[in-house]
Amino acid sequence: MLDKINSPDDLKQLPVCELPMVAGEIRREILDVVSREGGHLASNLGTVELALALHYVFDCPSDSIIFDVGHQCYAHKIITSRYKEFDTLRKFGGISGFTNRGESVFDTVTAGHSGSSVSAALGIAYAKRLKGDNSYTIAVAGDGSFTNGMIYEALNNCSVKDLNLIIVLNDNGMSISDNVGGLSDYLSVIRTSEGYFAVKCFFKKGVSKIPLIGNFIVRAVRAVKNAFKRLILNTNMFESLGLEYLGPVDGNNVKKLVSIFEEAKSRCECTIIHAKTKKGLGYAPAQANPDKYHFAPPFDLSYGILYDNNVNFASAVSDIMISLGMRDPKVCAVTAAMPVGTGLSEFAKMYPDRFFDVGIAEEHAVTFSGGLSLAGMKPVCVIYSTFAQRVYDQLLHDIALQNTPFTFLLSHAGLVAGDGCTHQGIFDVALFSSVPDVNIFAPDSYNELCDMVSRSVDSDTIDIIRYPKDKETVYDRSSFTRKGESVFEFNTDAADVVIITYGRMTSVAYDAAKKVSYAKVGVVRAAKLCPLETDVILNIVRGARLVYILEEGIRRGGFAEQLSSALLELGYNSDIMIHAVDSEFPPHGDLKSLFDKYGFTSEEIAGRIELYSEEHL
Repeated sequence: MLDKINSPDDLKQLPVCELPMVAGEIRREILDVVSREGGHLASNLGTVELALALHYVFDCPSDSIIFDVGHQCYAHKIITSRYKEFDTLRKFGGISGFTNRGESVFDTVTAGHSGSSVSAALGIAYAKRLKGDNSYTIAVAGDGSFTNGMIYEALNNCSVKDLNLIIVLNDNGMSISDNVGGLSDYLSVIRTSEGYFAVKCFFKKGVSKIPLIGNFIVRAVRAVKNAFKRLILNTNMFESLGLEYLGPVDGNNVKKLVSIFEEAKSRCECTIIHAKTKKGLGYAPAQANPDKYHFAPPFDLSYGILYDNNVNFASAVSDIMISLGMRDPKVCAVTAAMPVGTGLSEFAKMYPDRFFDVGIAEEHAVTFSGGLSLAGMKPVCVIYSTFAQRVYDQLLHDIALQNTPFTFLLSHAGLVAGDGCTHQGIFDVALFSSVPDVNIFAPDSYNELCDMVSRSVDSDTIDIIRYPKDKETVYDRSSFTRKGESVFEFNTDAADVVIITYGRMTSVAYDAAKKVSYAKVGVVRAAKLCPLETDVILNIVRGARLVYILEEGIRRGGFAEQLSSALLELGYNSDIMIHAVDSEFPPHGDLKSLFDKYGFTSEEIAGRIELYSEEHL
């Protein structure tokens, strides 16, 4: 059937009774592609019926659908003219694993971070009303997203009459790991009322069919019911905010979803629809272990995911934190719904009283850590670099201004494979280096990471330690000599060209230096990016004809531009070349393709230096 569905209009030609068959085909397609190529699996298997019902009832792209986070949009993509491209999912040059405005008119926003959907949807809905446009705006937000404070800032402004805005609460009981906090408990209470909702729908459908007076009776009974409920019972949280609330409804029953979406559409006011879905539905291992299958690498469907036990930076963090927790009872770990990805799961098991998963609330995570520090504890807050962009104000106001010790680990720094423009960790150095009294470090090995974290938790400094998602690179570290506090040099004596870099680019620079034949090329690795050890670096490069600054990060305001400016101020008067990511959002694709795109290969770098050498040396 999918071969015949090239757009939502084709879907609407089918009777509702055939939609479950379409759902089955979509699940098989998702499983086939993700098992071969990797991708977000459990969340997408759980939202197939939601996507089908939304496109069946609403008229997209005139009606606007916004998926919070965006990694649950695979069924939406398949329905909206991308079925034949679906096997290019997350590949370089293929379709994105998230909604992306540049890819399709059906993708209302480019999304990758949690909590923003209701704010964006509210703005779109208001704009439509101001223009006299009666089309609908629908935000689909998971219950995990409801742990993000921005959702509530938006809901506080949603109690507006005659606003065609619908908010679908996709309640699967999880975000990435188990949901935490009072909201999760509250939703558990609401879920128990599903039977009541079914009776209410049955009554409405039956009575509304009575000629002439049916609809009047429905409205009158609703008014009496609401008045009685306000008098006797407490309303739920959403109704207290002035919103209409429908649910809970079985979010994996497409017929029921079509019915409830049609009811919401008829109300012409801001409505919350509470849909209960099952993460991983259709693939037993994913349904049994949805956290394990949140993101799946390529795997055999017959056996499921088989993770290797090889060390990477996340596992190194795990070992470090367990060791620190054992040594010092003041050490605490804080994360924002990512205990597995950040390597904190084992620490959580061993020291549950000192582990804090605050949900998808990065801003709260940092200020909460500041409070722990102010009261004498030693918090280590671990967040992905891309999500840490949210916490600039908290770091500035609640940490640096308070002059309180803080250890902030940024995982997934640099270019990140697969997830694309919303998940690249290339902005943190430029962003956070403007904060007073903050140190920024870039270890390129597990041992160096361990030393940096251990030193930080025992100090009174504010330290950001950033590292990539993957494994440490391999090169001859013993050939580098320490200079100053945190600068390491290789082959720089009487060098014509010196490559200055940090982190995993060091191995690329090292290989490039050995490939150049027209000039002697040395390498400098900076383990500390802020404040710069400019005097030390200047002494190393003083005699070079070219300083080639290589940065796996954004050029504007990054390490390379700051170092270049500092060297010039100190009187360096030879050539400086900056090789970094220009002002753009990197696309999705495998890491090799991304490195090729930005010239982060030893061959490309050696070629540029050879060209310079031929012209200037």
